[in-house]
Amino acid sequence: MERINVFLSRHLWLQIALSVLGASALVMLLYPGDSALSVLLGVALTSIGGVFVVFLVRRKERRAAGGSTDGLVSLDAKLRKDEVPTDPQERDAMRALVGQRLHRTRHRVAALVFLALLFCSVTAATAMTAGTRQTVGFSVLTVVFLAWAIGNSRLQHRRLRRMDKALSASTRREDEAVRR
Repeated sequence: MERINVFLSRHLWLQIALSVLGASALVMLLYPGDSALSVLLGVALTSIGGVFVVFLVRRKERRAAGGSTDGLVSLDAKLRKDEVPTDPQERDAMRALVGQRLHRTRHRVAALVFLALLFCSVTAATAMTAGTRQTVGFSVLTVVFLAWAIGNSRLQHRRLRRMDKALSASTRREDEAVRR
């Protein structure tokens, strides 16, 4: 699984392509009848804004990690494993990356609440206007996606807090060693 994570981290375009294909398959499952090409093009066109945001965030994170994709992938793997970097430059890059991600997630609870309200509203509107297949599909999607989003959000935030605390502790130890 780690090799897949590293591979997908290095190749952001593949993550996006798999997401568009997965979303297209879901749309075709919920709304059969349209051709696969038209659904694929529709999903790809509606995803352009999200793809743009993903590339901007990735560029900022790459810059914080020292400017290279491999550096970002390495730091991300260490963050997943809770390994504090030993190299001072790498530790500074990790500190910058963790600080940036913590700053970006400062409104995560409000965002999750908004996302839950949005998904529940779409599911309710679908139940009032569409058939049974679409209602059941959106209900399952809402429950599964919100459970995953909340669980993943908590996991990532805990990892970031632990790493921030570990980096702060190592900085204090270094400062004390310099004073002696």
